[in-house]
Amino acid sequence: MSNPEAILSSLEMFGVRLGLERTRDLLAHLGDPHERVSTVLVAGSNGKGSTAALLSSIVGAAGYGVGLFTSPHLETVEERVRVSGRSIEPSELGDLLDIVIDAGRVADQELPTYFEALTIAALLYFERRSVDLAVLEVGLGGRLDATNVTEPLVSLITSISLDHQKVLGETLQEIAFEKAGILRPGVPAAMWVDEGRARSAVQDRAAELDTPIIDARASTSWKTSSVESELILETDASRYRLCLPLEGSFQRRNAGLAVIGAELISSAGWEKIDRAAIELGIAECRWPGRMETVEISEERSVLLDSAHNQESIVLLRQHVEALSKSGCRFNVLFGALRDKAAAGMLQTISEGAQSVVVVAPQSDRAIAAEELAGFASGAIAEVSCQRALDRALALDCDLTLVCGSIYLVGEVRTELRRRYGVPALAATVPIGR
Repeated sequence: MSNPEAILSSLEMFGVRLGLERTRDLLAHLGDPHERVSTVLVAGSNGKGSTAALLSSIVGAAGYGVGLFTSPHLETVEERVRVSGRSIEPSELGDLLDIVIDAGRVADQELPTYFEALTIAALLYFERRSVDLAVLEVGLGGRLDATNVTEPLVSLITSISLDHQKVLGETLQEIAFEKAGILRPGVPAAMWVDEGRARSAVQDRAAELDTPIIDARASTSWKTSSVESELILETDASRYRLCLPLEGSFQRRNAGLAVIGAELISSAGWEKIDRAAIELGIAECRWPGRMETVEISEERSVLLDSAHNQESIVLLRQHVEALSKSGCRFNVLFGALRDKAAAGMLQTISEGAQSVVVVAPQSDRAIAAEELAGFASGAIAEVSCQRALDRALALDCDLTLVCGSIYLVGEVRTELRRRYGVPALAATVPIGR
């Protein structure tokens, strides 16, 4: 049995190589499995994983076999490839990666990157499992991302902000153009993009391609309900009573976009995606590591959030401010990768914190703890995730906020499971009726 993590580690040396040629050539050598899988593409800077998870849950609740491909993972690489809510088995992922690597060698091609190999393996798996629909979260950008080899049934674009500028462009308009690369002529699309320049860039590209695109911001409205924990979502097509399990008011925009996407899929002939399926799918969605609260005692909890750029940190900060107004005292456990604006992120999230602990996540691209400590007055640098968590939990606070990198969030979540029995990832729980 091949070890998927070992195979993928051997491909990390190739880094990020944007472009579709290698992926297309390898898929052609493997019989073009992606042409036999209906897909939805979800691109954006923030919220694309949550949107993809919500939409996948809706499709599953309608009774369809649904694949979900996301990145990066929290704890194990198998989380990235799921069918009806269950992660792929390590042995099967290893076998599929072997097939991908062997195809490259037989075709005398350069080996794929980590992400390309995973994308191809996921498409092979979805074909093998005969899924009705696969929801694919775009990795980086959109236009040249490996997922963009598919011809989507629907395209969705979430919030766009400055991120990965060295690869995608220095301006919001340039980044939006790359995200809009998932649009297709005549193929329905929807977006929830708050920033005006980015939104205009997507709309301009849609007009050039003659892509019918819905601005979900203008086509949805949220209202409170007389029922506790319930919200009313009104779209141009219908009205829904939703119990949104994902914390943070910003998750409403992701849920709103997912519902618009579900309506578009339903209109394309997937009639089982009705109001009941949408309401059930939203209620059943679980997306660990994104505004996930873990209670470790009656007096103490940990909030895990994969906020990793300035926009998402600001949204997280707003959520914490609301908690602080009710008397919640919090501290911060922070780590970040070198391609992120870590100084601004840490300064934003540490405002009002009782204390700040910093640590380097487990990644070759991580910023050293000592360097991070220089970004926030009084920050405490630790040498490992375990020691950083020990230090953070020893400090007198009601809430420990873990953020800055999904790699750090995953490490902390694993450690919390070991210590306190935190539930396994939702990837192991089947979705649907």
